[in-house]
Amino acid sequence: MKSIPVILLIFSMLTGSCSKSSSNGTPAAPPTGLTVSAVVSNDSSGNVVFTASATNATSYSFNFGDFDSQNDVTGNTSYKYPFSGSYTVTVTAKSAGGQTISKSISVNVAVALKLAWSDEFDTPGSPDPSKWGYDIGTGSGGWGNNELEYYTNRQANAIISNGTLKIIALKEVYSGSSYTSARMLTNNLFSFKYGRIDVRAKVPASTGTWPAIWMLGNNIATAGWPACGEIDIMEQSGADKTTVLGTLHYPSEVGQYGDGSKTTIPDASSAFHVYTAMWTPTSIQLSVDSVVYYTLSNKPAFPFNQPFFIILNVAMGGNLGGTIDPAFTSDQMEVDYVRIYQ
Repeated sequence: MKSIPVILLIFSMLTGSCSKSSSNGTPAAPPTGLTVSAVVSNDSSGNVVFTASATNATSYSFNFGDFDSQNDVTGNTSYKYPFSGSYTVTVTAKSAGGQTISKSISVNVAVALKLAWSDEFDTPGSPDPSKWGYDIGTGSGGWGNNELEYYTNRQANAIISNGTLKIIALKEVYSGSSYTSARMLTNNLFSFKYGRIDVRAKVPASTGTWPAIWMLGNNIATAGWPACGEIDIMEQSGADKTTVLGTLHYPSEVGQYGDGSKTTIPDASSAFHVYTAMWTPTSIQLSVDSVVYYTLSNKPAFPFNQPFFIILNVAMGGNLGGTIDPAFTSDQMEVDYVRIYQ
């Protein structure tokens, strides 16, 4: 019997191992001619029907452009987008042999958000205890910000009257502090993941007051700060009462003081304005009276993909409040409503 040369045998093994075969032993053909189409519902529901087709494809993978994806063997699937936006959808077709081909299309979606939670502050007296709790006391190191007030749950510091909530800062000696105020929060009562929050408010005018409308991640007790994430929808320094700040805090933030921006509101202390955070899986936009002044691109690794709760407070002094006017006696942040849309 003639022996097969070793070189020929090795060559045969190598060439045979480089091609994938179908069940009948013939090489599997790669997918070709991928087409993708989308039909967007015109009822502002966010529903989109996708159709993908490719020769030799046995399965399809849909990446919807908002960190969500799904697999399908038919190439026909539907998806409901939770928010308006322009999304890049990538479809990958796969053959029986594992070869793939991909194609991306752009989809523009309009979604009508619905009111999910609100407080209109229409009932006189103390804030609704089913919606709001309080942080009490001075916190560690002035709540970590060197603040000078003592937060209480008294009507003297937080009361609803004439259709608005008043968070009132007072100059008074109380439990060792020289000032009192209130810090209201929805922690353990209400939190939400993604949506739009609108807060119509008028902020104090006194030097040294530090009003804030903001949110923290539900996991702050276990993850700590800034791993829990912080969304400052509106805050104001104690010295500049014509400028408001919007800031996002998270572990990989750029810069010591967070990512954000500021905008000029000359009558912030004399007129109501709507302060808004539009929060989606892909971005967080901060705006005043529907004018966007800062946008952060959200990412899966950021802490902004979990439920957050709401905080309303007026601090005295501290890192951003600065020097308090010696003549200060009392001032307030007035809130007309807090509304969450999803």
